[in-house]
Amino acid sequence: MNISSIVVQTVPKFLDGVVEALKNSDACDYHFHDEKGRIIITIEGENVSEELAKLKIIEAIPHVITADMQMAYSEDELDAHMEKLDNADLVPKVLLDDTIDPKDIVYRGDLKKKDLEGFARTFDQVD
Repeated sequence: MNISSIVVQTVPKFLDGVVEALKNSDACDYHFHDEKGRIIITIEGENVSEELAKLKIIEAIPHVITADMQMAYSEDELDAHMEKLDNADLVPKVLLDDTIDPKDIVYRGDLKKKDLEGFARTFDQVD
């Protein structure tokens, strides 16, 4: 499921008619507008193609000057990022090694990129 917010722009004298057309449209959900002719709506779709089809319907409403996507949310994209985070090594391996005393770790800016072999070389050089 995709959800996107859209800012629709019209001339203030046509605002009421455009708002009414958007509210009666099955393409979007109306949220609010201002006196300058800016209207905030959201659209939903199973994919980007469905959202773009709905955006074209909105753009075709008489007196709509522009309809621009501002923010987009993709459930599939979020799921992919969550899976990546779930499978990531959040704690650097060097910190999980019980044979290394944490007091002996030399921090140089990024423990996540530090491997144990590199750590051992650094540690040997300190002695």
